[in-house]
Amino acid sequence: MTRSLRPTLSQVWNVVEELWPAALAESWDAVGPVTGRPEQEISNIVFAVDPVEAVVNDAVERGADLLITHHPLMLRGVNSVAASGFKGRVLHTLIENRVALLTAHTNGDSAIGGVSDVLIRSLGVEDSLPLAPSSGGLPGEGIGRVGDLAQPVPLAELAERAYAVLPSVAGGVRVAGDPAALVRRVAVCGGAGDSLFDAVRASGADVYVTADLRHHPASEAREAAAGGTPYLVDVSHFASEWLWLGSAAGLLHRALEDQGFDVQVAVSGVNSDPWDFILVP
Repeated sequence: MTRSLRPTLSQVWNVVEELWPAALAESWDAVGPVTGRPEQEISNIVFAVDPVEAVVNDAVERGADLLITHHPLMLRGVNSVAASGFKGRVLHTLIENRVALLTAHTNGDSAIGGVSDVLIRSLGVEDSLPLAPSSGGLPGEGIGRVGDLAQPVPLAELAERAYAVLPSVAGGVRVAGDPAALVRRVAVCGGAGDSLFDAVRASGADVYVTADLRHHPASEAREAAAGGTPYLVDVSHFASEWLWLGSAAGLLHRALEDQGFDVQVAVSGVNSDPWDFILVP
């Protein structure tokens, strides 16, 4: 009986680097390996948005030996990883259960086939360009995406598409603009995107779909538009990036298979959106 060929953690890291190069990450970001021995054999990989305790516990229960998250656990410098704090507990759980952790954050955003690519395709835009092209990347790499729908649709219908494809979260979908207004050119940014308003306006987008829109940037954007475009669709940060996980898992699985490796790759079922319920009029 032939033994299945398992990659080492180092070999998986190399494939991840090919798919989502660390060089595409923003200068402030912290991406790449967090825990794990390079020589460790990998058989079960789980993707998730956030490296929170519930996600890590789920990965352990699944028998995973590698957890790949979009958001970093250690984005800022720390002086202690004692298990008295939640980040320390996460690290201890990972190491004690031999679960390696790897982060693909803004490199996962910027890469071709990344977070915003998946988001804009889910809304019906097949061909798109970066809102903010990567200075050191290939054509098509960068933060955010913008492109045209095959046919204009009412703003309300586009918002309903977003609501339909995104996972269920307490915050739902918020919209600024005339529900009946027709939109064709769509800009998106998975995760927090209110720093890209200048690029959105320069792109000529009719509508901007992103997450975490704060009051003042959103208010100023609507004032500058004088009631016109770009209209705004504000979604959950977690939900906007969750869509990418299935695509990323599939890409990694195929890439490892192409190298002759037999590995399980799955998406965590844990909803790590921080909000539990919402009250509305």
